[in-house]
Amino acid sequence: MRTWEHYDHTADVGIRGYGSTLEEAFEAVALALFDVMVDVRKVETRECREVEVEEEDLEALLYSFLEELLVLHDVEGLVFGDVEVEIEKSVEGYRLRAKACGEVLDYEKHGPKEEVKAITYHEMKIEQLPDGRWMAQLVPDI
Repeated sequence: MRTWEHYDHTADVGIRGYGSTLEEAFEAVALALFDVMVDVRKVETRECREVEVEEEDLEALLYSFLEELLVLHDVEGLVFGDVEVEIEKSVEGYRLRAKACGEVLDYEKHGPKEEVKAITYHEMKIEQLPDGRWMAQLVPDI
């Protein structure tokens, strides 16, 4: 089961996603990212986009994945309320394929909050917790 939270950070907000699998943790942190910008519970599934990234390590994979979602937001005005992720080992490291679904940002409907300017490696951490769940976190540039 995937969940997310925001945590306090000096002048910014940290995002943290949890899941029973690595994929669920990536899905949850993506939802946490968009929940910084809008109320994701109000985002309907009207349009879907496919994202594919390949990187040498999990941190770079998370960075590239979230960056691709942020580019879709910046270019097409989309906000996402549902994300499905598949991660597999590749020859060079890891490959991620994702399907992100949502709709064009509607200021009245979604109640915009903060603008996320960029994804960062600041406080980025991806780890399996003692209880077996996965956690992914970072502090985006607000």
